Amino acid sequence: MKPDKLADNIYRVHARIGTRDLFEGIWPLPNGVLLNSYIVRGTEKTALIDLVKDWDNAVDEISNQISQLGLRLQDIDYLILNHMEPDHTGSLAQLKEKNKKLVIICSKKAVELVKEFYGIEEGVRAVSSGDALDLGNTVLHFEETPNIHWPETMMTYEPKSKILFSCDAFGSFGRYEHCFDDELTEEEWALLIPETERYYANIVSSFSSFVLRGIKKLEAFPISMVAPSHGIVWRKDPQRVIRLYADLASYMDGPARGEITMVYSSMYGNTAALVDIIKKAVEEEHVKMHLHQVPQEHASFVLSSAWVSSGLIIGMPTYEYRMFPPMYHILDILERSHVNNRKVMRFGSFGWSGGAQKQFEPFVQALKWDCLGVVEYQGASKQQHREAAVAIAKQLAQTIKK
Repeated sequence: MKPDKLADNIYRVHARIGTRDLFEGIWPLPNGVLLNSYIVRGTEKTALIDLVKDWDNAVDEISNQISQLGLRLQDIDYLILNHMEPDHTGSLAQLKEKNKKLVIICSKKAVELVKEFYGIEEGVRAVSSGDALDLGNTVLHFEETPNIHWPETMMTYEPKSKILFSCDAFGSFGRYEHCFDDELTEEEWALLIPETERYYANIVSSFSSFVLRGIKKLEAFPISMVAPSHGIVWRKDPQRVIRLYADLASYMDGPARGEITMVYSSMYGNTAALVDIIKKAVEEEHVKMHLHQVPQEHASFVLSSAWVSSGLIIGMPTYEYRMFPPMYHILDILERSHVNNRKVMRFGSFGWSGGAQKQFEPFVQALKWDCLGVVEYQGASKQQHREAAVAIAKQLAQTIKK
């Protein structure tokens, strides 16, 4: 692979990560992910913005692309760490060993993390919002953007090219052959938007209030390009991804889109028996539905759908007096991510005793959900249960449409 030129003396160097591992040890990568770093060369100094970890040969790939620019790792004067998570810093000790004169630039809160993660205390310089670094005819400016998505996070801005180096903000899952938004094929676009939304829901959603604050801060910066550490570089329409993130952040407290996510678990088919009739009832109201069965499908995809949906339908049986465990996991994920203020219904079967509903109710309260109804039955559903489920599903769909 070759480095990608963003502007005079500014380049992306990147690695394409495969599908084998889980992102953050949790989230699947069926389409892989990109790790992006950036070289900025001034007339006097050279900076590398963000690192990679030793993942699918990423370190060697980045080093190779840097060498294609006529640089050695020892030629880098400054390393800008926008964010301390190990996918952006994992090779820090290795780089520092090769380049002992390297000066690390990071936020004040990141200084302690550099020490605790990598044992590095020398050559670390803290910066704050409004600070700048002169590379010679090129000046980098820093803006703290805490909790997007760690407390120490910042962004870097180059005013001549108007490029924003945003690290995890405005990122995406997926590997893309092309660097820029104006180069993408139809197939890449079809992948990019869903994988951006899944990335947001999985990685950033818990911090949506901070995302909105960060976007507000960015209004002070004229932006011609957004260069994140995952995904593509937005050159033609950088505001598109900023608007998308603003919309996604607004979904935390609702309303989200006029869509419904139904997620269900079933032990012996008695809960699943209502899925098709509920789905049909929603579709008759011309409301889009996302359907997931767990544990067959990963929570990553359920969360992505739930985040953009104003309505949720939860189908689960009772298991040993409590929720079916895979569904408890889903609800825990939704609570951690603050999928608040949704319209919901629940249905499910139980055997000798109920109990799932009692454990479900605290989630309803914590997430400020408006539960329009519950259909719970012993063993197999009867006609009255099916009719009740259809009625509640239609009411939910009609409410969502409004």
